[in-house]
Amino acid sequence: MGINSEKDVEANLQIGPTDVGMVRIYVEADGAEIPMDFDADEAEEIAEEIIAAAKAARAIKPPKKA
Repeated sequence: MGINSEKDVEANLQIGPTDVGMVRIYVEADGAEIPMDFDADEAEEIAEEIIAAAKAARAIKPPKKA
């Protein structure tokens, strides 16, 4: 599965600080739980990547519907 492969999967995403000073991205889908912990600097880098991807996505024109 790549970034452009569409899947019909529902997932729950939670993001927040942990009690030990990390930032946790928590994904739950189809009974799988994936907790990912990052220090503050790593979390900011991820946030910058998400913002850059959002800007790039806005620049792409969606295909015309038939």
